[in-house]
Amino acid sequence: MDVNKIPDATPTVHTGNYKANPYTVLGKTYYPMQDSRNYRAEGTASWYGTKFHGQNTANGELYDLYGMSAAHKTLPLPAYVRVTNLANGRSVILRVNDRGPFYSDRIIDLSYAAAKKLGYAEIGTAHVRVEGIDPQQWWAQRGQTPPMVLKEPQVAQTQAIPASTGRVEQWT
Repeated sequence: MDVNKIPDATPTVHTGNYKANPYTVLGKTYYPMQDSRNYRAEGTASWYGTKFHGQNTANGELYDLYGMSAAHKTLPLPAYVRVTNLANGRSVILRVNDRGPFYSDRIIDLSYAAAKKLGYAEIGTAHVRVEGIDPQQWWAQRGQTPPMVLKEPQVAQTQAIPASTGRVEQWT
């Protein structure tokens, strides 16, 4: 599969609750941020793939190794980030929908497709810059209105139709 044909994630305004509750992994407690818009960090990125493909992420979505997603220890879920490989200048926009990586020297885990697009899937890690994206601002810079994601599914209002009391013809 040519991952360069996979589009980056599209930042979407989220109107529901963010998953930002404290949690503990391997004896360490993490306190997620409430807002990712001003987030900026540089450090080591890794990627996760086949073992997790099809498994639930921390916010309940299915992990797709060909999706443009990421795991982060403290960004709210969901969040959107631009990740730039500092060795080659390539960058991608990702939806953060999972927790990790739980190695002390790594700041973000990317999907296989994202790591491949950034040019480090074969070597496993890369030195990257991670920048939070404000979906409202991202769309405004493009002169467009952002699509909205509803916090609850909307159910269409229906009206019951009374059952027919008439005779039903049978076809033979």
